[in-house]
Amino acid sequence: MKTVLQRVTRAQVRVDGAVVGEIGRGLLALCAIEKGDGPADVRVTADKLVTLRCFPGATPMDRSVLDVGGAVLLVSQFTIAGTLKKGRRPGFDPAAPPDEARALYEQLAAAIRGLGVVVDTGRFAAHMEVELVNDGPVTLLLFTQGGSVVH
Repeated sequence: MKTVLQRVTRAQVRVDGAVVGEIGRGLLALCAIEKGDGPADVRVTADKLVTLRCFPGATPMDRSVLDVGGAVLLVSQFTIAGTLKKGRRPGFDPAAPPDEARALYEQLAAAIRGLGVVVDTGRFAAHMEVELVNDGPVTLLLFTQGGSVVH
């Protein structure tokens, strides 16, 4: 599972001009589910996302989204699973099939909520417009495989 995390002061996602997800201070999490990802990846991603100290406190990276009372805007973005190794177009073979990806994406949203953080989401498989104000800027990569953080 690959997730791009951006610390934001606000973020929203629109589908057909209508806002479908919106948060104030927190994390925008753009997430790609890959073939072979499973419930263990959901658990470790949710735990890391909620407890990651990337907000300022006594030091610039001292508090988690949970500590600051922030929220998460979780957006499915299969293109993060893309590869640019061959040719001039990205290849998406690593991406999980849509039904499998949707189920794990929904499990991830539920797992984050279960850890006490407010979660809003985009709309799975829709063409979305994502707008954000990156705070810092802070952008981090979280990759898991087999239930372990690998990046």
